[in-house]
Amino acid sequence: MAVMKKKIYYHDTDAGGVVYYANYLKYFEEARTEFLNDLGINLKALTDNNTWFVVKHVDIEYKSPARYADSLIIESDISKLKSVSLIFSQTIKRDDQVLIFAQTQMVCVDSSFRPKPIPEELHSLFKK
Repeated sequence: MAVMKKKIYYHDTDAGGVVYYANYLKYFEEARTEFLNDLGINLKALTDNNTWFVVKHVDIEYKSPARYADSLIIESDISKLKSVSLIFSQTIKRDDQVLIFAQTQMVCVDSSFRPKPIPEELHSLFKK
């Protein structure tokens, strides 16, 4: 599991003073990128080698809002791994309180956006 810290700034919030719901998708994306970086995976090098990971499906549950000046923790882990896709399970917490839970299905594709097998070296890293 990877953990990323995120501070909430005024520009993250809406007129009600809470984090605008779509911003959580950006936070999850940042956390997935950091997860891959922590594994030593260079996303730019992957794209140079005709390999992309794209979002196919997101299931998100909003339990409680985050607010301006909150310090959040985003936990990310791979909960399911197949030959061409994987599912990230991610949680956003404030202290010990779960605010948001999401599962994101990512598919490995080529430059034509056709599914392709996850390269073996990545697949092995994801299994760990």
